Amino acid sequence: MGRIGPEYLRYHDDEWGTVLHGDRELFERMSLEGFQAGLSWITILRRRDTFRAAFAGFDIDAVAAFDDADVARLMADPGIIRNAAKVDATISNARVAAELVREAPGALDALLWSFAPPARTVAPRAGEIPATTPESVALSKELKKRGFRFVGPTTIYALMQATGMVDDHAQGCWRAAGA
Repeated sequence: MGRIGPEYLRYHDDEWGTVLHGDRELFERMSLEGFQAGLSWITILRRRDTFRAAFAGFDIDAVAAFDDADVARLMADPGIIRNAAKVDATISNARVAAELVREAPGALDALLWSFAPPARTVAPRAGEIPATTPESVALSKELKKRGFRFVGPTTIYALMQATGMVDDHAQGCWRAAGA
Protein backbone atom coordinates (compact mmCIF):
# COMPACT_ATOMS: atom_id res chain seq x y z
CA MET A 1 0.00 0.00 0.00
CA GLY A 2 3.02 2.25 0.34
CA ARG A 3 3.40 5.11 2.79
CA ILE A 4 0.07 6.69 3.66
CA GLY A 5 -0.88 9.47 6.01
CA PRO A 6 -2.64 9.02 9.33
CA GLU A 7 -6.02 10.32 8.13
CA TYR A 8 -6.06 7.87 5.24
CA LEU A 9 -5.03 5.01 7.51
CA ARG A 10 -7.76 5.96 10.00
CA TYR A 11 -10.29 6.07 7.16
CA HIS A 12 -9.20 2.63 5.94
CA ASP A 13 -9.18 1.08 9.40
CA ASP A 14 -12.40 2.62 10.71
CA GLU A 15 -14.65 3.33 7.71
CA TRP A 16 -13.74 1.98 4.29
CA GLY A 17 -15.55 -1.27 3.60
CA THR A 18 -17.71 -0.98 6.71
CA VAL A 19 -21.40 -1.60 6.10
CA LEU A 20 -23.19 1.75 5.88
CA HIS A 21 -26.95 2.27 5.71
CA GLY A 22 -29.23 5.29 5.72
CA ASP A 23 -30.55 7.55 3.01
CA ARG A 24 -28.63 10.61 4.23
CA GLU A 25 -25.44 8.67 4.89
CA LEU A 26 -25.47 7.04 1.46
CA PHE A 27 -26.38 10.33 -0.24
CA GLU A 28 -23.34 11.90 1.42
CA ARG A 29 -21.06 9.11 0.23
CA MET A 30 -22.51 9.18 -3.28
CA SER A 31 -21.96 12.95 -3.39
CA LEU A 32 -18.39 12.74 -2.12
CA GLU A 33 -17.55 9.94 -4.56
CA GLY A 34 -18.92 12.15 -7.34
CA PHE A 35 -16.68 15.02 -6.23
CA GLN A 36 -13.75 12.59 -6.13
CA ALA A 37 -14.06 11.72 -9.84
CA GLY A 38 -10.74 12.60 -11.45
CA LEU A 39 -9.09 13.37 -8.11
CA SER A 40 -7.46 11.34 -5.35
CA TRP A 41 -9.67 10.24 -2.47
CA ILE A 42 -7.35 11.90 0.06
CA THR A 43 -8.23 15.27 -1.50
CA ILE A 44 -11.89 14.68 -0.63
CA LEU A 45 -11.18 13.05 2.71
CA ARG A 46 -9.20 16.06 3.90
CA ARG A 47 -12.10 18.36 2.92
CA ARG A 48 -14.95 16.16 4.14
CA ASP A 49 -15.84 18.32 7.15
CA THR A 50 -15.91 21.41 4.95
CA PHE A 51 -18.11 19.58 2.42
CA ARG A 52 -20.48 18.61 5.23
CA ALA A 53 -20.73 22.21 6.40
CA ALA A 54 -21.17 23.56 2.87
CA PHE A 55 -23.84 20.98 1.97
CA ALA A 56 -25.95 21.21 5.14
CA GLY A 57 -24.67 17.92 6.52
CA PHE A 58 -25.86 16.31 3.28
CA ASP A 59 -29.44 16.53 4.50
CA ILE A 60 -31.26 15.48 1.34
CA ASP A 61 -34.17 17.91 1.65
CA ALA A 62 -31.92 20.82 2.58
CA VAL A 63 -29.61 20.25 -0.41
CA ALA A 64 -32.61 19.71 -2.70
CA ALA A 65 -33.82 23.20 -1.71
CA PHE A 66 -30.51 24.91 -2.63
CA ASP A 67 -30.98 27.81 -5.00
CA ASP A 68 -28.77 30.09 -7.12
CA ALA A 69 -27.50 31.91 -4.02
CA ASP A 70 -26.39 28.56 -2.57
CA VAL A 71 -24.64 27.66 -5.81
CA ALA A 72 -22.81 31.01 -5.73
CA ARG A 73 -21.86 30.39 -2.07
CA LEU A 74 -20.55 26.91 -2.91
CA MET A 75 -18.59 28.13 -5.92
CA ALA A 76 -16.89 30.73 -3.70
CA ASP A 77 -16.00 28.21 -0.97
CA PRO A 78 -12.27 27.35 -1.19
CA GLY A 79 -12.77 24.46 1.24
CA ILE A 80 -14.62 22.30 -1.29
CA ILE A 81 -13.99 21.26 -4.89
CA ARG A 82 -15.43 24.19 -6.84
CA ASN A 83 -16.45 22.32 -9.95
CA ALA A 84 -19.73 23.73 -11.28
CA ALA A 85 -20.82 20.45 -12.89
CA LYS A 86 -20.22 18.52 -9.66
CA VAL A 87 -21.96 21.13 -7.49
CA ASP A 88 -24.94 21.17 -9.87
CA ALA A 89 -25.06 17.36 -9.98
CA THR A 90 -25.05 17.12 -6.17
CA ILE A 91 -28.01 19.48 -5.90
CA SER A 92 -29.81 17.74 -8.76
CA ASN A 93 -29.12 14.33 -7.18
CA ALA A 94 -30.54 15.59 -3.89
CA ARG A 95 -33.76 16.52 -5.70
CA VAL A 96 -34.00 13.05 -7.26
CA ALA A 97 -33.20 11.41 -3.91
CA ALA A 98 -35.74 13.62 -2.10
CA GLU A 99 -38.50 12.43 -4.43
CA LEU A 100 -37.42 8.84 -3.93
CA VAL A 101 -37.37 8.98 -0.12
CA ARG A 102 -40.45 11.19 0.14
CA GLU A 103 -42.45 8.31 -1.32
CA ALA A 104 -40.72 5.73 0.87
CA PRO A 105 -38.14 6.57 3.55
CA GLY A 106 -35.21 4.20 3.14
CA ALA A 107 -35.77 3.92 -0.61
CA LEU A 108 -32.34 5.27 -1.59
CA ASP A 109 -30.67 2.84 0.82
CA ALA A 110 -32.79 -0.05 -0.50
CA LEU A 111 -32.11 0.86 -4.13
CA LEU A 112 -28.34 1.06 -3.69
CA TRP A 113 -28.06 -2.09 -1.59
CA SER A 114 -30.29 -4.08 -3.97
CA PHE A 115 -27.29 -4.16 -6.34
CA ALA A 116 -24.78 -5.46 -3.77
CA PRO A 117 -23.23 -8.75 -4.88
CA PRO A 118 -23.06 -11.77 -2.59
CA ALA A 119 -20.41 -11.44 0.11
CA ARG A 120 -16.97 -12.84 -0.65
CA THR A 121 -15.60 -15.64 1.47
CA VAL A 122 -12.02 -15.17 0.25
CA ALA A 123 -10.28 -11.81 0.02
CA PRO A 124 -9.06 -10.73 -3.41
CA ARG A 125 -5.38 -10.31 -4.20
CA ALA A 126 -4.33 -6.68 -4.43
CA GLY A 127 -3.91 -6.84 -8.22
CA GLU A 128 -7.32 -8.49 -8.72
CA ILE A 129 -9.50 -5.63 -7.48
CA PRO A 130 -11.53 -4.30 -10.42
CA ALA A 131 -12.49 -0.70 -11.18
CA THR A 132 -16.03 -1.77 -12.13
CA THR A 133 -18.19 -4.85 -11.87
CA PRO A 134 -21.40 -5.97 -13.57
CA GLU A 135 -23.24 -4.81 -10.43
CA SER A 136 -21.71 -1.32 -10.50
CA VAL A 137 -22.48 -1.02 -14.21
CA ALA A 138 -26.11 -2.08 -13.61
CA LEU A 139 -26.52 0.26 -10.61
CA SER A 140 -24.98 3.16 -12.54
CA LYS A 141 -27.41 2.55 -15.40
CA GLU A 142 -30.38 2.43 -12.99
CA LEU A 143 -29.33 5.61 -11.19
CA LYS A 144 -28.85 7.46 -14.49
CA LYS A 145 -32.27 6.26 -15.65
CA ARG A 146 -33.75 7.83 -12.52
CA GLY A 147 -31.96 11.14 -13.19
CA PHE A 148 -28.85 10.89 -10.99
CA ARG A 149 -25.62 12.37 -12.38
CA PHE A 150 -21.89 11.78 -11.76
CA VAL A 151 -22.72 8.15 -11.04
CA GLY A 152 -20.62 6.29 -13.60
CA PRO A 153 -19.71 2.63 -13.03
CA THR A 154 -16.27 3.41 -11.56
CA THR A 155 -17.68 6.02 -9.16
CA ILE A 156 -20.43 3.62 -8.16
CA TYR A 157 -17.97 0.78 -7.60
CA ALA A 158 -15.96 3.08 -5.32
CA LEU A 159 -19.21 3.81 -3.45
CA MET A 160 -19.92 0.08 -3.18
CA GLN A 161 -16.43 -0.54 -1.78
CA ALA A 162 -16.53 2.37 0.65
CA THR A 163 -19.95 1.48 2.08
CA GLY A 164 -19.36 -2.24 2.55
CA MET A 165 -21.54 -3.42 -0.32
CA VAL A 166 -18.33 -5.06 -1.54
CA ASP A 167 -15.39 -6.08 0.65
CA ASP A 168 -12.25 -5.34 -1.32
CA HIS A 169 -9.83 -5.48 1.59
CA ALA A 170 -7.06 -7.44 -0.11
CA GLN A 171 -5.29 -10.54 1.13
CA GLY A 172 -2.80 -9.57 3.80
CA CYS A 173 -4.99 -6.72 5.13
CA TRP A 174 -6.12 -7.25 8.70
CA ARG A 175 -9.69 -6.34 7.65
CA ALA A 176 -9.80 -8.80 4.71
CA ALA A 177 -12.42 -11.54 4.55
CA GLY A 178 -11.12 -14.54 6.42
CA ALA A 179 -8.30 -12.53 8.06
